Amino acid sequence: MAKATLTISSKNYSSWSLRGWLLCKLAGLDFKEKVLSIDDPSARAELLLLSPSFKVPALTHGDITVWDTLAIAEYLNEVVADARLLPEDLAARTHCRAVSGEMHSGFANLRAALPMNLKAFHPNFKVWAGAQADIDHVVSIWRTCLDSYGGPFLFGKSPTMADAMFAPVCTRFRTYDVKLDRKCDAYCDRIISTPPMIEWIAAAKAEPEELEELDVEF
Repeated sequence: MAKATLTISSKNYSSWSLRGWLLCKLAGLDFKEKVLSIDDPSARAELLLLSPSFKVPALTHGDITVWDTLAIAEYLNEVVADARLLPEDLAARTHCRAVSGEMHSGFANLRAALPMNLKAFHPNFKVWAGAQADIDHVVSIWRTCLDSYGGPFLFGKSPTMADAMFAPVCTRFRTYDVKLDRKCDAYCDRIISTPPMIEWIAAAKAEPEELEELDVEF
């Protein structure tokens, strides 16, 4: 298989980079990372939520370049043997695509109010009403999936595209001290304690402090 390169931005702040990177890890793709400078316009547009069409993360695999996390997920599921980013059962596979797409295109209030920052911790953080509605909907999705497919991941025993899409939300819930029921709290713990997430979080915490203005800009 052709050598792959994944272009990402900050591991501390970039939820989309995490999703793309985690999808590659879950699929078992052999890839190298290319990290954009914070001064790169594409990286800043993504981190400051200023562009609806930024191309970070981007996966280059041989002669093919694919950006957008859902497109990366679908591509990997096609070209990597045994990637298993989608469930085998048609109904579950359709459900997985639906909740992944919802995470991809929605929850704007949650993104704005609880920006990803793995170095931070805000105990007793006050969540405003619009963001709380998004949190409640995320929790509803998680409960439905965990109840329907038996856990410990959203669609059963193995992580899928949906778990990669919601992984940054798990980090946000920890950063902003969001209170969850026992089942959803255990799901967050499960995601954050996977080896790829442990690797990502360690690298994020080792990043230099370059973006002091981001907490304000978000």
